[in-house]
Amino acid sequence: MSIRKTLLTATALAAAMGTGTGAAWAQDSITIASWGGAYQEAQRKAWFDVVEEELGITVNEDTTSGVADVRVQVASGAPTWDLTQQGNAGCALLDSEGNVEPLDESILSIPGIPDEFKGEGWISNLVYGHVIARNDEVFPDEKPENWVDFWDTEKFPGPRSLRKSPMYNMEVALLADGVPMDELYPIDTERAFNKLREIRDDVAVWWSSGAQSAQVLQDGEVDMAGLWNGRAQALTEEGAPISITFNEQIVLADCWIIPKGAKNKDLAMKAIEVMSRPEVQARIALFINYGPANADAFDTGVIPEDVAKGLPSHPDNVAKGFYLNEAYWVENLDRLTQEFDFFIQE
Repeated sequence: MSIRKTLLTATALAAAMGTGTGAAWAQDSITIASWGGAYQEAQRKAWFDVVEEELGITVNEDTTSGVADVRVQVASGAPTWDLTQQGNAGCALLDSEGNVEPLDESILSIPGIPDEFKGEGWISNLVYGHVIARNDEVFPDEKPENWVDFWDTEKFPGPRSLRKSPMYNMEVALLADGVPMDELYPIDTERAFNKLREIRDDVAVWWSSGAQSAQVLQDGEVDMAGLWNGRAQALTEEGAPISITFNEQIVLADCWIIPKGAKNKDLAMKAIEVMSRPEVQARIALFINYGPANADAFDTGVIPEDVAKGLPSHPDNVAKGFYLNEAYWVENLDRLTQEFDFFIQE
C-alpha cells in the first residue's frame, strides 16, 4: 500500500471513530525554517505535506541561513520558528549552548537512526556526503578515486577546488597523508596543514557556497573538487560530464532542532516523529539526491533500487566513508577557522 493510501485510510478510520488526530489539531499550525530553494521544495513534497495530512495542521515555511539565526530567535524570547533545519555540527553547537528544546525520548529512541546522527536536542533527517567529483572529459579512463589521488598532481594534473573551511579539509588532508578513517579524531592539525600546503597552489577555487562548488566544475574552471554529492549529481543529471565517488566520503547530516522557547514545541515534536518514520524518511530520495537518515528507510520499498545506490546513506556507500565528528568541531571550529583563513592567505 502506498504512503498516501495508508495515511488516507488512517485518517478515514480515525474520523469514523470521532477521535482523529486531525480533529485534535485542526486549528493548529507550526512554522518550519529550512534552507530554501529546491532543497526545501523537496522537503515540502516528501515530508511537510505528510505532516499536514496526518496531523491535520498547517505547516508554514520560512528560511534559515544558519546557527546565527537560531541564536537571534532564542535571544528574542519569542521564537517565531517551531522547528528548524541545521547542519549536524550546527545542531550540536546549538544544543551545547542551551539554545534548543530537549527532544522526547520517544523520538531519540526511534530505530534506524544511528547514534552519530542525534543528540539530546537534535536528530538528523537526511544525509549527504562530502565527496570527490571529477570531469570525465579530462579523466576519460583512470580517475581520481580517493584523497591520495586528489593530492597526486603528477598522475592527475589540473586545477582543484575545496571548501573554504577547515571542516572537511582537515580530515581529507589526513586521509591523503595515509591516516586511516577510524583514526582521524582528534585531528592532528599540524600534520593536516602541512599536507594541505602540498596542494594549496593547485586549489584554484576555495568555494564558499554549494552553488559555487558546482559552478566551477560546470564551467570547467576546475577539473576535480571536494563538494556535496547532491550538487555534483545535479550537474550529471543536467548532462555535464561529471561523476563522483563515495570512496572516503565524509558522511554528513542535516537535522531538526526546536528553538528554545518555541511556542508550539509539543506539536513540533509530533511533526519530527512523523518525519522520522522509515516510510516517510524514504520519500526525500524521490525528490532530491540526498538520503534518509533512518537506515530502515531502505527496507520500505519506497526508494527504487537504482536511486538508492546513488545515495550517500545507502549501506554500501556509508561503508566506504566515515561520520563527521560534530563534537570535535563544536570545540574547535572557531579556532581552526582563524588558522585556516591565515593559511590560505600565506
